[in-house]
Amino acid sequence: MNKIESFSKQINEGYFCKGDSIIIGGGILDNEAIADTLVKIPLKTLNRHGLIAGATGTGKTKTIQVLSEQLSLAGIPVLMMDIKGDFSGIAKEGEEKSFITERHAKINLPYSIAKFPVELLTLSEQNGVRLRATVSEFGPVLFSRILDLNDTQSGVISIIFKYCDDNKMPLLDLKDIKKVINYITDEGKEEINEHYGKISTSTTGTILRKIIELEQQGAELFFGEKSFEIDDLMRIDETGKGYVNIMRLTDIQDKPKLFSTFMLSLLAEIYQQMPEQGDSGRPELIIFIDEAHLIFKEASKALLEQIETIVKLIRSKGIGIYFITQNPMDVPSGILAQLGLKIQHALRAFTANDRKSIKQTADNYPISEFYETSEVLTSLGIGEALVTALNEKGIPTPLVATMLRAPMSRMNILTETEIQEINNQSKLVKKYSELIDRESAYEMLNKKITEIEKEIAMQEKAKKTIKTEKIVTSRGPSTTEVVGKSVLKVLTSATFIRGFFGVLSKIMKK
Repeated sequence: MNKIESFSKQINEGYFCKGDSIIIGGGILDNEAIADTLVKIPLKTLNRHGLIAGATGTGKTKTIQVLSEQLSLAGIPVLMMDIKGDFSGIAKEGEEKSFITERHAKINLPYSIAKFPVELLTLSEQNGVRLRATVSEFGPVLFSRILDLNDTQSGVISIIFKYCDDNKMPLLDLKDIKKVINYITDEGKEEINEHYGKISTSTTGTILRKIIELEQQGAELFFGEKSFEIDDLMRIDETGKGYVNIMRLTDIQDKPKLFSTFMLSLLAEIYQQMPEQGDSGRPELIIFIDEAHLIFKEASKALLEQIETIVKLIRSKGIGIYFITQNPMDVPSGILAQLGLKIQHALRAFTANDRKSIKQTADNYPISEFYETSEVLTSLGIGEALVTALNEKGIPTPLVATMLRAPMSRMNILTETEIQEINNQSKLVKKYSELIDRESAYEMLNKKITEIEKEIAMQEKAKKTIKTEKIVTSRGPSTTEVVGKSVLKVLTSATFIRGFFGVLSKIMKK
């Protein structure tokens, strides 16, 4: 058996699937595509998460597009967090060109064009399906971790949530929780001290500053109602294709805390609401997180631990998470260890640090008798990648340099007119376009504070009335009263009476 035959045998056996699978490309050996060595990924293991990495311009976005298309065709919905804004073309048919058909001919894989059902989602003021969540839905633990609070500060957040629960005050948006913090520091201080314990004003001040920092990144647009329902990510169209939900994040690239907040809340919500799937043979939803380093770069230790925990647990709910980044070293080792599918595009070695990083990356892949991994990493062409996955038994597949299939949809972005057309036809845009601002903690506390102020004003008025009466009483009798009393005293004195009757008797004798 020659080298090519041995290679074909190893790849075909290693990537053989009894159940449903998706085909992402064909094997490459010695820089040549080998026909009929198709790289298949079992649907059964797609909930075991993955990594798509590589230098800028090596084809990562097209790889995500291919995976999303194949998943949609299999009836599996996709959520794509599109930081750069270059993924929306999946909504329109591609164009059959000679270099694409030649590429597919090399690996003996037919090519056709297609478009896919798309929803455009937004966290900001861009057009699309508005995503929101309430502060209450986060809960005190997750909200504290997003703000990167210490144990003492987290304890105060727990008291705030408990106080609002006890008093039936919904925490919907950031102005609600800011109002509660101001209230327990001022008007409600005695009430809180009596029922929940003393709270330091320096602690509440720190929490308030953290919330304002989050608010400055645009989080006030995210917190509120109507809350997005997870089921709306799981839709299938009338032809059986899974919806590709594209989260448009082009205007929050410089707001990593908002990005982390949304992602973590979404994963937590999915985990809480989705039932345990068991061994169903296919995932319920695949999530692609582009520019994943934005999450990990700014995340606190507590936030990273929370993400790692959710990544470990959420796969049992049939959810697969795929991180897209330039360098695999951007992903924390604890999370990297959880990833079953790895698609590694070319890396560039311009500096000593680059070469060191390439060596570390190569060490994370299985040893292959057909490749020197560190050398292949720098020689891969555009649209080529090293691939290793998990087979149907959960065993890592052989490492294979792969010529990836081309996207069936448009390999370019949508125009503003096309974006507007999608939004106009969307049922979800209409469903979530209304901003609801029902009575919550902010309004309820304002009423309570107004009542307190009225009561204080009435007490002050009563005090003034009593004081006035005391002053009047303490002044003593008026001048008239004093003169009258003096005259009466003179008129009733014994001397005056005797003198009066003496004068009267003299008059009578005359």
